[in-house]
Amino acid sequence: MRNRSTYYVTICCSILLFFLHISPIQAEPAMDENTRDVLQNSLSIVEIDHEIERIEEQQQQIEERRSSLETQMSVHKEEMKDHQDRAASIVRSYYMGERDQLLHVFLKAKSLRSIQILAGYYEIIIGRDQEVLHAYHSRQQEFEEMTVKLDQNDAELRLLKQNLQNQRERVLLLEQEVENTLASSDNRELMEKLMEELNTYWSNVGIHEVKRYFGALASAMNNLPNFVQQEKGIISTNGRTYSIRINEEQLNDFLRTENEIFNDFAFEFTDDYIIASGKRDNLELAVQGHYTVIDEPANGLLFHVDKLVFNGFELPDTTRSMLQQEFDLGFYPQKLMSFIKATDVSTKDQTLEVTLELALK
Repeated sequence: MRNRSTYYVTICCSILLFFLHISPIQAEPAMDENTRDVLQNSLSIVEIDHEIERIEEQQQQIEERRSSLETQMSVHKEEMKDHQDRAASIVRSYYMGERDQLLHVFLKAKSLRSIQILAGYYEIIIGRDQEVLHAYHSRQQEFEEMTVKLDQNDAELRLLKQNLQNQRERVLLLEQEVENTLASSDNRELMEKLMEELNTYWSNVGIHEVKRYFGALASAMNNLPNFVQQEKGIISTNGRTYSIRINEEQLNDFLRTENEIFNDFAFEFTDDYIIASGKRDNLELAVQGHYTVIDEPANGLLFHVDKLVFNGFELPDTTRSMLQQEFDLGFYPQKLMSFIKATDVSTKDQTLEVTLELALK
């Protein structure tokens, strides 16, 4: 898998170098449509291959978890049988009146000393009965919970296997497209000679820079509630409804105080979309996304990465999904005030607006 990824990274960079005769990290030049398509497909192949590796690792972890659950359930069944037999014996003794006989003996006691001794015995026996029945009930609940977990595990495994198959099919189609283009080229030999020099371009530069920006954004967003609380005019109220309005200038100023990496990076609020883009040295990054309100696991705004472009090439959905899971770019108003919750979010007129209401329980 890694060899194939290296191969297509190399092809991607080699084609660019051959046609343009420049370093692949210099400013983006003009190129014909076929060249751009090959580069785009090659980059997608590399990233989808990484996603396949992640899915395979997840699949292995889930299968190991399933095996562990099955082992626990097998042990649990043996323990359940013992608890069940003991519980059945107790229930049978009550049904047959054996405990009633003990009560009759207690009631017929003729001295206070005898009553005290019998009461102690009776309390011990009844208490022990309750412990056995409670243990059986607890074991039964644990077994049912394990069964639910196993079912969830199997459902997750089925989804992963389907996703794995889908991604492999995507790679095969993209590989065929790239191969068809290369087969019709007169410069394939030269492209392959450049492979060794350029095969680590994306893995050594691209993904690390993208993650660096996302990491800085996640850290800054974690501090955004403090900024909102301290900056005058951002929060307003109208009875039981609160509003947070942050314009582009305010957000960009905040980010630049958080990390100097944002000195050449800027957010734009358009209708329905948030665009963040920047260029530093010879690296260019653009992110387009939007916020939605979520209530689980906590109320807040979840940022969805809709488009991700690195040095002019759009990365596939698998890369966007990976980054979205790894870096939390969300905003959680309850860090401001615990008694409010977000109900709506929109972007218009270069402003991000969040509507909040009292969180009545």
